[in-house]
Amino acid sequence: MSQRFGGRYSPEAGKTPGTEEAPPAFHGARVSPVGARANLMFLPPALLGLSALFSGATGLVTGLAGAAVWTAGAMLLREGLKAEAAFEERKIARRPALPRKVFAAGLSALGTGLASVTHGGGPLEAGLFALAGGGLHLAAFGIDPLRGKGLDHIDAFQQDRVARVVDEAEAYLSEMVEAARRAGDRAVESRVERFRAAARALIRTVEDDPRDLTAARKYLGVYLMGARDAAQRFAEIFARSRDSGAKADFLALLDDLETSFGKKTEKLLVDANSDLQIEIDVLRDRLRREGVGLDRPAK
Repeated sequence: MSQRFGGRYSPEAGKTPGTEEAPPAFHGARVSPVGARANLMFLPPALLGLSALFSGATGLVTGLAGAAVWTAGAMLLREGLKAEAAFEERKIARRPALPRKVFAAGLSALGTGLASVTHGGGPLEAGLFALAGGGLHLAAFGIDPLRGKGLDHIDAFQQDRVARVVDEAEAYLSEMVEAARRAGDRAVESRVERFRAAARALIRTVEDDPRDLTAARKYLGVYLMGARDAAQRFAEIFARSRDSGAKADFLALLDDLETSFGKKTEKLLVDANSDLQIEIDVLRDRLRREGVGLDRPAK
């Protein structure tokens, strides 16, 4: 009988039966929603501020004001793109409370008008340039989501509950990532990102079926808050002393948390499948009582 080759240099070396390979560090990573177009919006205020230095007193004031307004608009646009990406990723979400992209377009229009005045334009020209600048900004980047989204069969109150818990959980995860960055260790950053992917898998499961919120609320609230606090405390200690023992303890905590979150996600998925099977069986019983044949074709 043939046998599979194995040895020290075999691809399977070092693996023990029953163990699963950890997911790669980039698992669950997301591309930043802020692209080159948004970053280029910081270039016009820099050029306007530089040119205003050679435009006299009135031109200097209006030019610097226009540059400041343009910069504020570019920063608001970045935040708007991030909020829109987070909204699109979720299945149940409330619309952004502040329409950042619309306000960014308004600031862009105002900055364009001030730039026109800086270079000798009259009120009519400044207004036309402002109108064109705001319109082009909206055409390039669009507007913010104006309505919340959710599942049709879930009432608004339940959707709001899920949205609040998800927002809170995402805030805890973001604070964990920031704490890991302050620690200044790439291995810790990668490990926290992997845990965030596991936590987001549970979040997506709850969004798919909000009835699971009660069972998962402790994980998305209490446990994530504790993990956030542990990450912040670890960052303070490790940034000062580079204590390898503290790092090992923190990584072990993340291992336990990831395992716990993974098991909870799997359990919720199994329960959802069980609910589906129950609904199918009930429907079949009703059809049989109505005299509808349910004989399956032979394979």
